[in-house]
Amino acid sequence: EGATSHSGRRTFITNLAAQGVSVRVLAALAGHRSIQTTQRYIDVNDNMLRRAAELA
Repeated sequence: EGATSHSGRRTFITNLAAQGVSVRVLAALAGHRSIQTTQRYIDVNDNMLRRAAELA
């Protein structure tokens, strides 16, 4: 309930982004011509923010 036709794609792309996969690779996997489109699919979450802060 509450899922859309793009929920699975958004989860797939977000999970790969969280593992450090390049947005260019994600765009190719998603079939997007523009990385800006792909970036809209990436949901930033607390874990991603924490991991980024730990790199500093």
